[in-house]
Amino acid sequence: MFVYVGSRTTRERNARGDGISVYQCDPVTGALALLQVVGDLDNPSFLALNRAATRLYAVHGDKEEISAFRVEPGSGKLALLNRESTGGRNPVHLALDASERFIVVSNHITSSLAVLPLGDDGSLQPLKQLLPLTGEPGPHRKEQPFSKPHFNPFNPSGRFVVVPDKGVDRIFVLRFEDGVLSPASEAVAREGAGPRHIAFHLRQPWVYAINELDSTVTAYHFDAEAGTLRPFQVVNALSERFTGNSRASEIEVHPGGHVLYASNRGEDSIAVLAIDPGSGCLTLTQTQPAGGRTPRFFALSPDARWMYVLNEDSDRIVQWQVDALTGHLSDTGRAWTCGSPVCMVFGASA
Repeated sequence: MFVYVGSRTTRERNARGDGISVYQCDPVTGALALLQVVGDLDNPSFLALNRAATRLYAVHGDKEEISAFRVEPGSGKLALLNRESTGGRNPVHLALDASERFIVVSNHITSSLAVLPLGDDGSLQPLKQLLPLTGEPGPHRKEQPFSKPHFNPFNPSGRFVVVPDKGVDRIFVLRFEDGVLSPASEAVAREGAGPRHIAFHLRQPWVYAINELDSTVTAYHFDAEAGTLRPFQVVNALSERFTGNSRASEIEVHPGGHVLYASNRGEDSIAVLAIDPGSGCLTLTQTQPAGGRTPRFFALSPDARWMYVLNEDSDRIVQWQVDALTGHLSDTGRAWTCGSPVCMVFGASA
């Protein structure tokens, strides 16, 4: 299996990365072997693959562009297809629609969502729609000056795009039809929470949002017909003994549906939360040290045997073993050096 890691690269970010790193993943041990580094890229900070794993897309953090790459059959290596403007500054996330004819991007600093069509060969076409997001800024003087969308996944049916907005303490739900976004609903978060990313439960109508600024997770019921969110729980993602400053970052539901994971930058930990199968409510059961500084991102392997934690400020990808029953994490002793890693996606088998 091939694995793709995006890294921050610019001096403004005090980054040490080289671009996009391509690895081969051992099917037995999960060990990573470097195959290629695609350099001369500014902050390829979030990545997405199409279902066939033949095309890879990357947004360029702090810039105004998105790139498309062809994945070479057999080798997994990348070749640039083309690049297009996102119509806004600091694109931070991207998601392909179900038809794979469009890609949606969050422009974090200029408060907008971009929709770009894709050509038959997967190449990017010029901007089709630029949708501004607005709202009353939250109370945090530095982090909440205006709308700051940070994530834009499609719901499992593909009918809606769900957008946590750190700047205005809202989660926007948008309809998506024929490459056009339109407002459906909004969910209001706690003041100063700063919702950043979300994760859908694979079998139940539950959505979990990681709140960056107060390091909590909010659980919501999601009405897949109306496109509305209703909160039913807020839990702390930090150890009760941690007393310092921390910012939450990534969130993911175990494919078994019984465990949720969240990362904390400051405590530098991965929170493991059990999901009640009847109610969807969360219980914190473990806070595992991340094995480095600033775990901006983590990813479960497709078989959920391993978790890879990307520690941005210690230039380290750490592998943890996942207990299939409890979801708890344990040390494998494996780690790899990678400058300023911030995103990982899994491709096709080698």
